[in-house]
Amino acid sequence: MPASATPLPAASAEEPHQPQARPAKRRPRGRTTLIIAAAAVLGIAAGTAVGYGVQAGRAPTPLAALSQPGLGYPAKALPAGQVPDPLPASQDRQVRTDGDLRKLLIPRPKGWSDNKDMLFVQDGWVGVENYALDFEDEGFMFTRLLEADVRRVAAAAWKKGEYRTADVLLVQYRSGVTAAAALHAEDQRAYMPDEEHGAGNEGDAIKGSLNGRYYVYKVQRKAGFMPLYRARAVFDRGDVMAEIDISDTEPISKKDIRTLAEQQLERL
Repeated sequence: MPASATPLPAASAEEPHQPQARPAKRRPRGRTTLIIAAAAVLGIAAGTAVGYGVQAGRAPTPLAALSQPGLGYPAKALPAGQVPDPLPASQDRQVRTDGDLRKLLIPRPKGWSDNKDMLFVQDGWVGVENYALDFEDEGFMFTRLLEADVRRVAAAAWKKGEYRTADVLLVQYRSGVTAAAALHAEDQRAYMPDEEHGAGNEGDAIKGSLNGRYYVYKVQRKAGFMPLYRARAVFDRGDVMAEIDISDTEPISKKDIRTLAEQQLERL
């Protein structure tokens, strides 16, 4: 969740500078996907109607016998000595993520404090509707998250010094849906090389992640405001997609965002 741009101190008490909220830079998927999906649904419906019409004119086909020889599964259960042992909890990823998702958030780093100004975080949780508000087309993103069977979003918000803030979000999908299959992280990484909406670079690979990356944005400068620096990491692991954002008026190093990303990946 990007922080608001920080205004310069007012030149005088009579003409104070007004703070200006920084617009969300995450670019949602285009409407083309919805149009193609709608066309596909219409095509399937039309084909189904024609198929029912053809089938209705045919003579009924006799059902096959219920008893079938040569079944593909063993007639008897495996002996006790041949049944594989269940995975220990330390290796069963579903056991780890089925509990309190907030416990998988990385601990607050030393020197940081909770950022209570970030009202979107309530007791470590973020509503899906509030998470979607951080996108330019929040209605589309909200619908897309629901269609991908999103389960819950856990978050932590910290601050350090006067202007540095960090947000960590874990977006979890329901059992049987991997975060990679939901394509949310992939969509976010796709536009990051863009100069206008992204970081303007390809980023760097996160060690230990299949396709996760971290990015350091080009500084944003605007007359009357202090410079805005930002870094971001996006990756997924199992049924959880993770995102980390750091904002400041001072430069953010690659090490700052890489360290948080590697620690969060290890906890997942």
